[in-house]
Amino acid sequence: MSAAEGPLVVGVDTSTQSTKALVVDSATGRIVASGQAPHTVTNGAGRESDPRQWWDALCTALRQCGEAAHEAAAVSIGGQQHGLVTLDEHGEPVRPALLWNDVRSAPQARRLVEELGGPKAWAERTGSVPGASFTATKWAWLAEHEPEAVRATKAVRLPHDYLTERLTGQGTTDRGDASGTGWWASGTEAYDEETLAHIGLDPALLPRVARPGEVVGTVRDSHDLPFSKGTLVAPGTGDNAAAALGLGLRPGTPVLSLGTSGTVYTVSERRPTDPTGTVAGFADARGDWLPLACTLNCTLAVDRVAALLDRDREAVEPGGSVTLLPYLDGERTPNLPHASGLMHGLRHDTTAGQLLQAAYDGAVHALLGALDLVLDADADRDTPLLLIGGGARGTAWQQTVRRLSGRPVQVPQARELVALGAAAQAAGLLTGEDPAAVARRWNTAAGPVLEAVERDRSTLERITGVLSDAAPLLERRPETD
Repeated sequence: MSAAEGPLVVGVDTSTQSTKALVVDSATGRIVASGQAPHTVTNGAGRESDPRQWWDALCTALRQCGEAAHEAAAVSIGGQQHGLVTLDEHGEPVRPALLWNDVRSAPQARRLVEELGGPKAWAERTGSVPGASFTATKWAWLAEHEPEAVRATKAVRLPHDYLTERLTGQGTTDRGDASGTGWWASGTEAYDEETLAHIGLDPALLPRVARPGEVVGTVRDSHDLPFSKGTLVAPGTGDNAAAALGLGLRPGTPVLSLGTSGTVYTVSERRPTDPTGTVAGFADARGDWLPLACTLNCTLAVDRVAALLDRDREAVEPGGSVTLLPYLDGERTPNLPHASGLMHGLRHDTTAGQLLQAAYDGAVHALLGALDLVLDADADRDTPLLLIGGGARGTAWQQTVRRLSGRPVQVPQARELVALGAAAQAAGLLTGEDPAAVARRWNTAAGPVLEAVERDRSTLERITGVLSDAAPLLERRPETD
């Protein structure tokens, strides 16, 4: 390992399926070591993971980083949002965590919206209209279906909170991740007592919300991680807020992230309050806002369609009239938690490649439909769309986004932007800088710009029409609901 120009920091991304750790030179942004380890998610009606797997994966990933992790002066955790982690009096999980893409709480989400004033009141108070992804709805589901687990719970955490607390021994979170719970009010920037009382959650069980730039503790000595004694720990944040830091995102620049879920977001200085629920009015990790729309079905769903067709994921073909809505896990945008995949327009001459292209089109359609709602009215529509996430380097994804958006598309060369954003936050503890400014100094958003092409409005309109006509099927609730 060549000598670093500045102190080393560690940024962590604990995502749905794995935990990644980067050791980064805080002066240059150069990655000097990295590690990664997987965790498992249940299949079936729910999506759950054992939080202890996240800790084991973090330990494995850090050990893969070797001596560089031991030299780090600060660490920060970025993590999957919304997950409900319930801990007992010993800090051990009461049950597996309910993840963001567990939609069993859809009935509870509907009831909460109705019982606490309707969509407009929710948007004004918390910035978002909660759906089945939000943590508050998961707690309501748990109270209804597993009351013994609720009685045993002595602390409630989000995924990144859980790992941060295991590092420091202190229960903390940040405004970015807290804003995705449904029980944090964006208007007051505090936990909402009315919501907590309504769902029967004692605020004493929740972590303290740390300020941006705060040192929330130091790595304690009671475990065998390769950190030096006294390593500083940053507040951490949710994965999308961390990626925004990792890009050094400025207000008005749009981002489309292609991962297990798909997201579109930007940074805004205005607090979002969308009563339709399409845009979640999340906070960012700095003090601004992160209006965001999210889909449940993105790269994983398209890859599943490719596997069913026995095609390589890049083996798409143009043409045809088929529409495929790849809502394999229900959907969040549009709000169709009980939906399944739907295909329309199949003909004798439809090819497997056209079917696969239709899956890409269906996945991108919902994200682009939300983009104008995410952006402020005065945002420059000619600003390149930053394309990030696991799918961003796929040619089929790039060309689909270009064709359906009609915008220039920029693909940052930097990878692992969630972990890089966490590293920038850790670096900010040492230098006193805004983490986004740290990332801009690292030039993380640099990458090729693909020129705009004419927008394929006919395909967009066809998908919109099928979506509208199929609404009764897609909205149908299971008989057990």
